[in-house]
Amino acid sequence: MILKVYTSLLLLFLVNSVWTRTVRQVYDDLDPDHWSHYTSECPQECFCPPSFPNALYCDNKGLKEIPPIPARIWYLYLQNNQIETISEKPFVNATHLRWINLNKNKITNSGIESGVLSKLKRLLYLFLEENELEEVPAPLPVGLEQLRLARNKISRIPEGVFSHLENLTMLDLHQNSLLDSALQSDTFQGLNNLMQLNIAKNSLKKMPLSIPANTLQLFLDNNSIEVIPENYFSAIPKVTFLRLNYNKLSDDGIPPNGFNVSSILDLQLSHNQLTKVPPINAHLEHLHLDHNKIKSVNGTQICPVSIALEEDYGYYGNIPRLRYLRLDGNEIQPPIPLDIMICFRLLQAVVI
Repeated sequence: MILKVYTSLLLLFLVNSVWTRTVRQVYDDLDPDHWSHYTSECPQECFCPPSFPNALYCDNKGLKEIPPIPARIWYLYLQNNQIETISEKPFVNATHLRWINLNKNKITNSGIESGVLSKLKRLLYLFLEENELEEVPAPLPVGLEQLRLARNKISRIPEGVFSHLENLTMLDLHQNSLLDSALQSDTFQGLNNLMQLNIAKNSLKKMPLSIPANTLQLFLDNNSIEVIPENYFSAIPKVTFLRLNYNKLSDDGIPPNGFNVSSILDLQLSHNQLTKVPPINAHLEHLHLDHNKIKSVNGTQICPVSIALEEDYGYYGNIPRLRYLRLDGNEIQPPIPLDIMICFRLLQAVVI
C-alpha cells in the first residue's frame, strides 16, 4: 500500500519535468535550418528558444492582451503581465497546447470569453493563480490534469464545473474566499482521479463534504475548522498527507479515533487548541503538534500499541513507525519522557 502511495505521489510531482524532458529530447535533434522559420512565427513581444521551439515565453513583458499563438506551441508562459481577458482569437491556431501559465495577471471571470478554455482540447495544465477571479471558470478542458487557482477571490464554484474532469489529479484553491456554503455534497463529483486537494487559507468552519475517494493529499490549513466528524476519513481511505495547521481544533472537536487512520503517514495539527495528543495509528510517520496547549506527554497513553506487546514482537512486529515528532510551542518541559522513546523506537527527531 505504502509503495503504491509513494509511486502515485512521485508521478504527481515529477510529471511536469517528465513532459519537458521528453519534449526536449524530441526537438534537440531538429535541423537548425528550421530555426529561422520558428523565429519568424514568434510574436515580437515574446521569446522563442531555438532549442525548444514548442515553448513560447511571453512572461514579464507588460502585456495587456494575449498575442497570437503559433500552431507548434505546446507550452505557453504568460505570467507576470497585465492581461485582463482570455479571448478565442489568439488561440485559433494553437490546437496543440498542453500547458498555459497565466499567473499574476488581472483576469476576471467576465474577461474570459465563453467556451474559450474548453476548446483547448489537449490542455493538461492550467495556471491562473493571483488573478481577479471570483468563481471557478467554466467550462474547462475535459483532459485537464492540473488546475491551479490559488490567490484569487473565488467564493463560488459553479454546479457541475468539475463533473467531466476525470483526469484531474491536482486542484489548488488555496487563499481564496470560500465559505462552507460554497462546498456542496456534489461539488467535487466527477474528480475520480484527484490526488491533491488544497483548500487552505479560506474561510471554512467545517470539514468539506464529499472529498473524492482517491485523494492522497488534503490541505486545509489556515481555516476556522473546529470539529472533525465521526468516521470522516473512512470516505477517503487513501489519504496520506493531512494538513490542518492554524485551525480551531480542540480536544472535544476530535472523535476518540478521529486520526487513528492507517493510511495517514503525515499528520499536521500545528497551531490549534489541543491540550493532549490525539490517538494515532501505528503507521503514522510524521506528527506535527507544535504550538498547541499541551502540558505533558505520556508515552504509555499515546502509544498506538501496547508497549509490552511491542517488546514481544521486537523490531519484526507491528511497532509504531513514527519518525518525526514536533511538540515545541506547547507547555512541555524537557527531558523527553523515556516511555516515548520506548514506544516509538524508530524516532529520528523530536522537537520539544
